[in-house]
Amino acid sequence: MKEIINLAQIVTSRGLANLPLLDLSSSQDTKELQLLRILSNEKELTERQLTKDIYGAFTPAALAAFQQLKARLQAKLLNHLFFLDHTDPRHLVTRRYEMAVLHLLHQATALTMEGEYGLAEQRLRRCLLLANRDGFIAYAVQAARQLRTLYVTRRKPGRYREMVTELARLQQLQAWEDEAEHLNAEFRVAAGSTVATQHRLLPQLPAYLGQLEALHAQAQTFNTYWLLYRARLFYEQLRGNFLEIMRITAQAEQDLRAGQLNERRFDYRYNHFMAVYGHLMSRQSLRGLELAQHYLPAFHASSTNWFAFQENHCLLALQAGDWDHARRVLDTVTANPSYPKQQAAARQRWDLYRTYLEFLLPGPGGRSARQTVAQWALMLPDFNRDKRGYHVAVLIVQLLYFLQRRDLDAVMVRLERLRKYQQLHLHEEPALRSRLFLRLLMLLLDWDFNPRVCAQRGQSLLGKLQAAPLPGEAYAEIEVVPYEKLWELTLQLLQQGPPLAANAAPRRGRPRGKSRAITPTT
Repeated sequence: MKEIINLAQIVTSRGLANLPLLDLSSSQDTKELQLLRILSNEKELTERQLTKDIYGAFTPAALAAFQQLKARLQAKLLNHLFFLDHTDPRHLVTRRYEMAVLHLLHQATALTMEGEYGLAEQRLRRCLLLANRDGFIAYAVQAARQLRTLYVTRRKPGRYREMVTELARLQQLQAWEDEAEHLNAEFRVAAGSTVATQHRLLPQLPAYLGQLEALHAQAQTFNTYWLLYRARLFYEQLRGNFLEIMRITAQAEQDLRAGQLNERRFDYRYNHFMAVYGHLMSRQSLRGLELAQHYLPAFHASSTNWFAFQENHCLLALQAGDWDHARRVLDTVTANPSYPKQQAAARQRWDLYRTYLEFLLPGPGGRSARQTVAQWALMLPDFNRDKRGYHVAVLIVQLLYFLQRRDLDAVMVRLERLRKYQQLHLHEEPALRSRLFLRLLMLLLDWDFNPRVCAQRGQSLLGKLQAAPLPGEAYAEIEVVPYEKLWELTLQLLQQGPPLAANAAPRRGRPRGKSRAITPTT
């Protein structure tokens, strides 16, 4: 009883008269709660608007009062971070366990400062036990250091020597983990965000993996395992070994079920994401769709991870030719209240997917519904180096749009841009699929946009395209819709008639061989 009596005396004698927290259940309509309600509605309001809403006018005095109110509210909201609910399984599983360890460290530190060494020792030993169990080596080192100091203060030589040995073991583990984290950071920074930089890094990755494997063999901690697991997936992703990604993720899920992985640390959501991605990139779309629907509840709908997962889900539906499913996914995503918060590049990709869907699955209005494609086709930027892998996809959908409009000048411009992009960026062997599809598109020009002749002349290229291996991400242009399906769609659009120059009379579409030269005019 003595320890809890001492704790009660500390809290009653040293506690604050007014707790710096918000009474969220209060019926009083304080200005702090007024501002909290406004901010909770996620409205993007200016300080001027908020000041007028709360104080009734925008004056220098009202603005000064509002700024003080905002500072008080922010301080109290930060204090509430100590009391968040981390039990939702759709969030990172490690949160609740890491926060439990941090709370123990905080309590032990406060008790030590108050001279309550007995309770501090209990909290620290509990912290050390949980940190060791859950693989939080850095926190285990902090707890062991504080215990070592505590045993010196309390003159416990046996416990002190025991803790010195434990601290040395933990510090060695932390040194290996630090080295692994440094290696991981080095190659992640070297990878950058462009196809070209990742292509250059690819030959160096086996050496990085070898170093990580050696460090994990020494440390055998969850952190070194996780870094190695992520690095292996990254390597296979870049070199296009998507079947190996499927094997790695399936093995990890099996090990987790068998209790061989730390269930308190392993992020099964990331494993789900990569498993679905592996099926997408290996063209196993039907099985991938089954997994995507099965795994989707594991992601919180307000999280960035949910949007990234849904992107692969939508692409799987497009790849499988299930246009209705793809549209349902797309509509669900764009209706999500968190959608406007996504980065501009992510929203542009969803606009790109919608544009393709407008060609593949017109709305109830038939052809009139496709007029919305005009806005996306013309507004979508030509994806530059910051939009890795989507440059060809954007130019293709613009080409399809102008083929539908039978606008010869605009079609010629897009064909020229595709030709130049092929010459500059698609000369590597792993870019074979994109290169073959662009050669198919060039047949439009060679044979005067005659669909029958283009289909005949393209049979050989189409066969090569169907047999071409799938590239890795270090080389790949994203196929929003498989190129084979896009070639079929292109020929269907040509059936409506060849594109025409401005003010030109319709032509008969007679094949003219390779006689037309591309001359951009717009």
